[in-house]
Amino acid sequence: MHRRRILQGAAATTAAALLPASARAAAATAASDTDYPLAHWAPASTSNYTTSTRPSSYPVQHVIIHVAQETFSDTVRIFQNPAKQVSAHYVVRSGDGYVAQCVRERDVAWHAGNWDYNTRSIGIEHEGWVDQPSYFTNAMYEKSALLTASICDRHDIPKDRAHILGHIQVPGSDHTDPGPHWDWVRYIRLVNLYSAG
Repeated sequence: MHRRRILQGAAATTAAALLPASARAAAATAASDTDYPLAHWAPASTSNYTTSTRPSSYPVQHVIIHVAQETFSDTVRIFQNPAKQVSAHYVVRSGDGYVAQCVRERDVAWHAGNWDYNTRSIGIEHEGWVDQPSYFTNAMYEKSALLTASICDRHDIPKDRAHILGHIQVPGSDHTDPGPHWDWVRYIRLVNLYSAG
């Protein structure tokens, strides 16, 4: 058994060495830049968030659920546009639940419209529109709930509606997302089902 692991490790090392240096560097960067292992790195412009050292600089106490009012790819492009002055930590695609991480969890994304809430939360955008419930697919609910459960477990956030908020609940916000079609009962149940704790 020990010999098999050595051979497997040697094969993996050999295969990695066959990749061009640029591909190896990109793979190493992508793997090290995400806080959530199932996310893919799609960095926001550094003009659209505040570099920080959370949780030592600010406690992370909430997850804020958003609906982007955009497609997945347009949402990521907006976060990468330095003129937009907006970002979220994650974006979840409707059709398959694919997760992109745009801002590291230690940094403060500009998603809530309230500085105090920005400093103390992780923001998750979801592809779609509040008045089009067809965007809220099973895959989106499941992958987003798995992400939220991971965030809550890693930051000791209670998995309830007092700590997992809709954007509409942020004081001073003029947004209505995730809207009346978001199934909160289902979502919180899934978050608790997927919890490691």
